[in-house]
Amino acid sequence: QVQLVESGGGSVQAGGSLRLSCAASGVPYCSGIMRSWFRQAPGKEREFVSRIDMYDSTNYADSVKGRSTISQDNARNMVYLQIDSLKPEDTAMYYCNLAGYCSGNYRDWWGQGTQVTVSS
Repeated sequence: QVQLVESGGGSVQAGGSLRLSCAASGVPYCSGIMRSWFRQAPGKEREFVSRIDMYDSTNYADSVKGRSTISQDNARNMVYLQIDSLKPEDTAMYYCNLAGYCSGNYRDWWGQGTQVTVSS
């Protein structure tokens, strides 16, 4: 059974930094693996934050571009998100997502989330 566990969230002051981690286990063999971060603030829909693919190509939402870095360790099935210059509007539950093509079918999995709270 696939399990994604996020960690690294917390309460920080504006201008601070956090490094979020997501550990995946039980992942079957899949091609085209993509690891992503999403976030959801209270009363808002879940939104895309960043993505990294199997070639280490990355994408970022405009809201975090230039102050965040996504990285992965394929050997350890880990994905990381470093966010610098945190703003109060970054406050949200952050979720990691793993997706790929497994036995010809598109599959994706979500973690339970890690809370990030940024105070002004």
